[in-house]
Amino acid sequence: MEEPMTPHRAGALYVALSATCFGAMAIFAKYAYLDGVDVATLLLLRFSIAAVIMIALVVVQRRVWPRGLNLGLLAAMGGIGYVGQSFSFFSALEFASAALVALLLYLHPFIVTVLSAVFFGQALTQVRIVAVLAALVGTALVIGADVSGQPMGIALGVAAALIYSAYLLTANRVMRQEDPVAASTVVMSSAAVVLCVMAAFNGPQLPQSTSGWAAILAIACVSTVVAMVCLFIGIQRLGAADTATLSTLEPVVTTVLAAVFLGEQISSIQVVGGMVILAAVIVLARYGQPVPRSTAQ
Repeated sequence: MEEPMTPHRAGALYVALSATCFGAMAIFAKYAYLDGVDVATLLLLRFSIAAVIMIALVVVQRRVWPRGLNLGLLAAMGGIGYVGQSFSFFSALEFASAALVALLLYLHPFIVTVLSAVFFGQALTQVRIVAVLAALVGTALVIGADVSGQPMGIALGVAAALIYSAYLLTANRVMRQEDPVAASTVVMSSAAVVLCVMAAFNGPQLPQSTSGWAAILAIACVSTVVAMVCLFIGIQRLGAADTATLSTLEPVVTTVLAAVFLGEQISSIQVVGGMVILAAVIVLARYGQPVPRSTAQ
């Protein structure tokens, strides 16, 4: 007998779709970099294009814009949180291996789970604890063994994890009251404004061909618009802790797509890691507890 689609499972599917879209971004970015785009320009174009699309969508659909404190929090999430996390992450890559930086970033599910219990009273159930620990182990196996790095790289990697954790926890509070599409639009727009100011001092390095622009559009539409809206819907239905744990699907998606489109090899250890993450996701999707209806839209 087919099991019904509960709000919790629907939320898990939204997060899985979000993780898939975010996971594809690394592949799109590879093609953009090959076409002469630098990190700052990629981020600028990503959020600017996404913001234009989302503003048009909010206006056409007559969605309600966030106001008051929530508006300020969402603006900070984009202009400070997203921009700060992105630059911390990419700066860390200059001082540490990609594997170490990625592994440090993926400490955020554990951080968010603990802080959600402290600040939001979300229960630390056995299912939730086992799932987040399994996801961390699986992520370590998928990312790889090269974990060399200087202290500065480690510090920046931890900073990226902490900033992203704060981002998710803030979203957990705001999304109890706001529309996911309108909220995402504010985040993208504020990030775009900050990045435009930064670009005015440095000068953008734009794509040189249609393939580069296609990669940028894919990042904006797939890995930003779809990914962020689905993430916020997931947070509404599941809370930040379970959303963060389910989002560990992202490195699995990136690894598989890199093998398919970039010809990168997948090791047996990575396969095991991917299976561990999938097991954690399935268990959490089936047996995890939804957020109370009074806090979800």
